[in-house]
Amino acid sequence: MNIIKARAPGPLTPSVSRARPWLRFRPTGAMSGRRVQRFRERAIESLLFLAAFSSVVVTVGLVGILAYESIPFFRRVPLSEFLTDRLWTPLFADPHFGILPLVAGTLVTTAVALVVAVPIGTITAIYLSEYAPHRMREAVKPFLELLTAVPTVVYGYFALLVVTPALQRLIPGLPGFSMLSAGLVIGIMIVPYVSSVSEDAMRAVPMAIREGSYAMGATRFQTAVRVVVPSALSGIAAAYVLGVSRAIGETMVVAIAAGMQPNLTWNPMEPAATITAFIVQVSLGDLPHGSVGYQSIFAAGLTLMAMTFVFNLAGHLLRRRFREVY
Repeated sequence: MNIIKARAPGPLTPSVSRARPWLRFRPTGAMSGRRVQRFRERAIESLLFLAAFSSVVVTVGLVGILAYESIPFFRRVPLSEFLTDRLWTPLFADPHFGILPLVAGTLVTTAVALVVAVPIGTITAIYLSEYAPHRMREAVKPFLELLTAVPTVVYGYFALLVVTPALQRLIPGLPGFSMLSAGLVIGIMIVPYVSSVSEDAMRAVPMAIREGSYAMGATRFQTAVRVVVPSALSGIAAAYVLGVSRAIGETMVVAIAAGMQPNLTWNPMEPAATITAFIVQVSLGDLPHGSVGYQSIFAAGLTLMAMTFVFNLAGHLLRRRFREVY
């Protein structure tokens, strides 16, 4: 009986290697796939960088244009007069360029709006995050956010034709134009911004924190108010800052319902003009280009940008502080 001896595998002979040349090289398909993946990742990274950098460029460009166009105005009007004069009458024969009446009107309407939006938005966010069933949350939140899709001019006529007559029944002697009416409607308008961002911040709080509160014997309300809200306070502060910025920059509601009279008053039941309303009034084209009255809109816009920057900076510092604490 013939016995066949098996030979241990050894290196390929030259004849075999020449007959099968693909055995001498590593396949390049995996390497080319990795190169394509790296190229795609770098392209996506570059695209994201350009998107982030574009916001910085746009912001710097806006500030630069406002500052550049405001220089001729401040050459004619001293900065001290602009900041301290109590009259704003740039269209009169004897013009005055004191920004205080417009700043007062802007701050009063914003304060009234926040008095409405902050408690309603926060309570709505707590309910949607901690109490509402899933189906109700999915049904209520789209309807709430639908308020942001309503044009602001519709809110303005709603304030003038519905809210103002209702307030006149409650407050006899209330004029047809008032900062109170405009501020209330602006507050209703920014409720979705406050509630949506606050609700997202509360839902981002880990469930383990809620369970730990329940394990210590806390009720649902105590957990929501004393545990969830402090844990999400940085996000809630961001929602408040967003609401403030939206209220300061509102144009059509104050232009229609608050009146167009620059009046230095802190009484919300009186008519007044805001910075945005004045910009709309002057931008209608009645003033010649290059006049001091036309250049005043850029100085007013620069003031509005500075106010928005201050509020956003304060909100950023507030978020950092509470993020470090909690």
